[in-house]
Amino acid sequence: MPTIRIPAPLRKLTSNLEEIQVTGGRLDTSLAHLNSTYPGLTERLLDEQGGVRRFVNIFVNDEDIRFLQGKETPVRESDVISIVPAQAGG
Repeated sequence: MPTIRIPAPLRKLTSNLEEIQVTGGRLDTSLAHLNSTYPGLTERLLDEQGGVRRFVNIFVNDEDIRFLQGKETPVRESDVISIVPAQAGG
């Protein structure tokens, strides 16, 4: 099963789990599985239109989904999905 890496600010919603196994197929399927297990988590990741929030970066195997197929990016059983909050400052 694909693994989603949860950043520290969101772990309070996952009982402090750093990694969660989810169903694969496509990224949107994996995110839906994550939300069904931990309700409210994807509210922090997706906006009202279902797009990835501007301050959230999602990577599949170190590749930014914005340069792949977005939420329709294929996800294989061995893939690692990383949720990375954007950093601000200078």
